[in-house]
Amino acid sequence: MWTVFHKQHDILAQCDRISCQSKEGFYMSHDQYLKGDLSLTITDVDYTKRTWYTCECGGVDICAMSLGIEALSSSVWIKSNENLVLDLFISESVKVIYNSTGAAAPSSGQICTVAGSSLQCKDEYTQRASLISAVELRETAPSDSGVYTIWDTSNEEVIHTYTVTVEEVQPCPDESSTVTVLAVLLALMGAGLVAAGLVIVQLRKKISSSRKEGIC
Repeated sequence: MWTVFHKQHDILAQCDRISCQSKEGFYMSHDQYLKGDLSLTITDVDYTKRTWYTCECGGVDICAMSLGIEALSSSVWIKSNENLVLDLFISESVKVIYNSTGAAAPSSGQICTVAGSSLQCKDEYTQRASLISAVELRETAPSDSGVYTIWDTSNEEVIHTYTVTVEEVQPCPDESSTVTVLAVLLALMGAGLVAAGLVIVQLRKKISSSRKEGIC
């Protein structure tokens, strides 16, 4: 019989000589049981399954095993002023730890804690951070580049590590100054007036299009 360590009366799976029974998400093979294999299979593992499990046979404790889940690791590339979203996969309390990779970045260390629906952050992050089943950091800048670690404070383990790179957005060139420079070039080109005029028209169209799309 398999149970959760602190819920001895909540039977997850059990077998006898005739058959096996199990709750949804857990499984024991009767054929393997008859061969002496008492293994428990946990299907669709997620963070809610992390705990200690115990096995007993005939009232005698056979073993106790702890289920852990390997931490996730993601690389995130965003541009300045885009929002950084750090997903939370558990309902338990967590903390967000930041390690800087930029010379001009704020000091590294714990920047936020989450407990249920409560979000508490250091002063420099309070106005920029919000909780939406994830931690969202607004108005990012290159100085926010670094490694963000989601730490489960109840089980003292890492849930997810984000390696974040924030790229500086280059401003679009000023249309009037660009055209002025090209106008001077026109005067020097002499016979190439028609061709150069077409260049100006095409360039102005490209700049206008880039501004509408937010890129250069």
